Amino acid sequence: MTKPFDLGDLGKIMEQAKAMQDRIANLQAEVGSRSVEASAGGGMVTARVNGKLEVLSITIEQDVLGTGDREMLQDLVVAAVNGALRKAQTMMAEEMSQITGGLKIPGLG
Repeated sequence: MTKPFDLGDLGKIMEQAKAMQDRIANLQAEVGSRSVEASAGGGMVTARVNGKLEVLSITIEQDVLGTGDREMLQDLVVAAVNGALRKAQTMMAEEMSQITGGLKIPGLG
């Protein structure tokens, strides 16, 4: 015979879920305030991105501007921004895995 479902267990599960939700919200706010950088072209272009995946700055060395090669500059900017975005996503995923114990929760990275 199966044991009847105890509503007290449901209450405990809901409390644990709420506590995890609160920890995740705090983590997202804290990681959102951090920033990471990535460079392209040997440091000719550097992008800085925060944990909210917002581009904070792009730095372009003067030497690149003097070349007049617009396509190269555009490629370097794209590479630097994409590199910084990947670093920010990795940072969030690593922090999130500490809270979730490696459990993959949809929508949380």
